[in-house]
Amino acid sequence: MFRAASPAGVLLLASALAAHAGGDPALGKHVFNRCIACHEAATDRDKVGPHLMGVVGRTAGSAESFLAHYSEAMKGAGAAGLVWNEANLAEYLKAPKLKVPGNKMAFGGLTSDDDIANVIAYLKADPKP
Repeated sequence: MFRAASPAGVLLLASALAAHAGGDPALGKHVFNRCIACHEAATDRDKVGPHLMGVVGRTAGSAESFLAHYSEAMKGAGAAGLVWNEANLAEYLKAPKLKVPGNKMAFGGLTSDDDIANVIAYLKADPKP
C-alpha cells in the first residue's frame, strides 16, 4: 500500500534534489583541486586513482585503463550495476566508504552539499585542460 510522504520528508527530498540539480562548474573546478593528487578529470590519464573524464554515466570500476587497479569492492559495485549518475556520485563524494564499502580511496569525503554539487557540475561539463 502507498503512503503519502510527510511534509518533512518532502522538504528533505527537495533539498537533496536541489543539491544534486545545480552546481557551478567553475566552483567545482576549484573544489576538485582537493582531488587532483589522485585523479585527473580533463584527460584520460590515470594517477593513483582512475581518471574521471567522462565519469558521469560510467559504470563503477569500468575505466579500461584502470581495470587492473580497482579494488574488489569497486569492481563488485560495477558488477552489481552501480552507475555514476548524479545521485550516486553525490552519495559517494559525501561518504566513499559508506557508498562502496571496502574501496581503496583514502579521501574521507566532502562535507558541503554545495561543494558536491559543484564538483559534479564540473565533471559533467567535460573539463578541458
